[in-house]
Amino acid sequence: MSGNATQNLLHGAILVAGIAAPFLFPNYSFQLALLWIMILFALTWDILGGQMGYNSLGNILFFGAGMYACTVVQIGLYYDVGAYTSAFGAVKVDFTPDQYFTGLFLGIAVAALLSMVLAVLFGWIVFGLRGPYFAIGTLGVAIAAGELISAWEWVGAGGGISLPTYPGEPDARANFFYFLCMASAVATFAFLKWLYSTRFKLAINAIRDDEEKAEAMGIHTTRYKTVAWTIAAFFLGISGALFGNMTGFIEPLEVAFPTVTFGIFMVLMVLLGGKGTLWGPVLGAALFHLIKEVTWTHLLGWQWVALGLLIIVNVVYFQQGILGWARDRWPELFGIRVEDRQAKAGVGQAEAAE
Repeated sequence: MSGNATQNLLHGAILVAGIAAPFLFPNYSFQLALLWIMILFALTWDILGGQMGYNSLGNILFFGAGMYACTVVQIGLYYDVGAYTSAFGAVKVDFTPDQYFTGLFLGIAVAALLSMVLAVLFGWIVFGLRGPYFAIGTLGVAIAAGELISAWEWVGAGGGISLPTYPGEPDARANFFYFLCMASAVATFAFLKWLYSTRFKLAINAIRDDEEKAEAMGIHTTRYKTVAWTIAAFFLGISGALFGNMTGFIEPLEVAFPTVTFGIFMVLMVLLGGKGTLWGPVLGAALFHLIKEVTWTHLLGWQWVALGLLIIVNVVYFQQGILGWARDRWPELFGIRVEDRQAKAGVGQAEAAE
């Protein structure tokens, strides 16, 4: 079977499994939907961290910005946002099905666009930094965003804000958001698969290998860096809009801008699966999410110890990630031709004899 046929078979199997999952495991619809969001997290972080060599710790900024942007649009289309948040718990606003779905899909679009605008604006600032300074700078931006939202009374400040209620049964709601999360992750994967087949991948890989040489060769590095971050922001904004509606309630530090959890998970998933690859982030996200859910369920109180051990094992034994380790161990499976060891040994002996 050819490589393309194998890939198509793998893609088809994943899609079939994804479509069947919420019906086979209806009690785990939220966890399964969160798995697709984790895959999206890993794929978008790897655009900068793996393909371009810029390790961002602030990508969670776009997740939270998308979440709040979508919420404001959903409420603001039909009700005063400030009055809605100030009267939290005192009034109940009923949205009709048409109002709910119109606000939701318009809010998702605004969330994606606003996140892209933020990526361009902050890119002018942080892309003047490199190495650890870039990582710390992006982390500072994300933390500052959470603190600013915590003090903004119009959007509920630290008290949070509840989202419009889904106009349907709980099971229908779970499946609805599951398939939206799945569609967003699949769209992210498909877009990046196409993008990495173009010259764009060569350009950002050149930035990763040696940015000064890339600039000397005529590559507009700032432009490519900004575009890469904007692409990541677009999909992260959508994921934030979906996650906020899934939870039904958002607040700044723990849900919208969770730098200590989701912000770090993005990095760990890519490192676990393998940086700079297309399937590495997917594999890392799936494995990490499985381990996280198991430890959070059965090792409550020790879950952070378990995740810490996972990080240690990853750093010590799988520095290239699982996919990189597998590629070195079984290169033939990845289409890499390896010269016969005996032939190589024979050449070495012949050279020694001469």
